[in-house]
Amino acid sequence: MVKTTEEKKKTYFEAVGKRKRSAARVRIFPDGKGFLVNEKENKEYFSRPELEEKAASPLTKMKVLSKFGVIAKVSGGGIVGQAEAIRHGISRALVDFNPEFRKRLRRAGFLTRDPRKRERKKFGLRRARRARQWRKR
Repeated sequence: MVKTTEEKKKTYFEAVGKRKRSAARVRIFPDGKGFLVNEKENKEYFSRPELEEKAASPLTKMKVLSKFGVIAKVSGGGIVGQAEAIRHGISRALVDFNPEFRKRLRRAGFLTRDPRKRERKKFGLRRARRARQWRKR
């Protein structure tokens, strides 16, 4: 039997979160338990506890941490950008689950895509703005 889109919607809510060069595809399960990032436990994937908290912060903000299971696939960027991409994706998925969450998540800044990116290297320079050192003699 093929599930309709309404039945699929009830099993999980999916969203994409981004930050710098990182992109995370996040699925939250209303009846699930656990927090998996790239098929590893959250504590195992993120080496620092503050990154674990940053990734799960939308769930703790809405006081639904124990009610949802999270599976995130993240790629690109560094470990901090990946944690913030997961945070962005979880926030978007929570708004799909309950549109009343939008106001509190927006006020916390979790729904805003951080637009800062690495500046491109310019020709004639060593990096984006780093010029060669000038010597008088």
